[in-house]
Amino acid sequence: MPLVFVPTPLGNLRDITIRALDTLRDCDLLVAEDTRVAARLLAGLALPRKPMRSYREQNATLVTAAILDAARTGLVAVTTDAGTPAISDPGSQLVAAARAAGIAIDVLPGPCAAIGAIALSGFDSARFSFEGFAPRSTSARRLAFRRALDSGVPSIWYEAPHRFTAALRDLALESPGARIFFLREYTKMHEEQRLQTAEELLASLPDTLKGEIAFVIEPPPKAPKAAATTDELDSAILYHFSQGLSAAQTAKRLSVQGMGERRAIYARAHILRERESP
Repeated sequence: MPLVFVPTPLGNLRDITIRALDTLRDCDLLVAEDTRVAARLLAGLALPRKPMRSYREQNATLVTAAILDAARTGLVAVTTDAGTPAISDPGSQLVAAARAAGIAIDVLPGPCAAIGAIALSGFDSARFSFEGFAPRSTSARRLAFRRALDSGVPSIWYEAPHRFTAALRDLALESPGARIFFLREYTKMHEEQRLQTAEELLASLPDTLKGEIAFVIEPPPKAPKAAATTDELDSAILYHFSQGLSAAQTAKRLSVQGMGERRAIYARAHILRERESP
């Protein structure tokens, strides 16, 4: 029987999927980060109570073997307090242990604040990174933000409300004009969305924040690379000629390296070739 990871609603119970309902209804054991939260979820969805076992970072080593034993003979559903298990929540180690033990695993699609945040941001989402919770210390946090800003792709972060202002202050020091999409209490009654620069967001937020926070950082546009000078271009062309490359091959390679437009380099290469010819 499989070990099934079941995403649960972040706030709105209507976000539960039919497959999730089926799994929670039919499972023989429900593994939950907090069994009290899981009991309230079952009650809210009008599902019968289930045998439960807690699985969290602090007790993972102690309970993993028993969970895997249960999955060998019955259907085991795994949840976290909200969202998708193993995404900034306990679960990844359990997946690895189940694979090592030859136990089938399934992960149902469902609620995930990170995906909602990048979609709502309107930033280019062809590529993005998910960074999870920001580091606790200022120095490590600033380094993480600096690397994210330099990556060239949007980055998605989670943060606790009591640490968000400090994190935002560090981000503003690294890039005050960086655009931030701020998402608080996603899918819940008091959901809040803001799209501002780091400085604007820092100045406009209340002193005390409550609720779950996800935010997306848009990297600043990269400054265009300065065009090569004529002397630099000529030196590069002559070097490639010395390596046996043709004018066409040289133009293609140097254009990729950002030294100019391919046709212009090709024309310059022909001029230099004629000059060098006896």
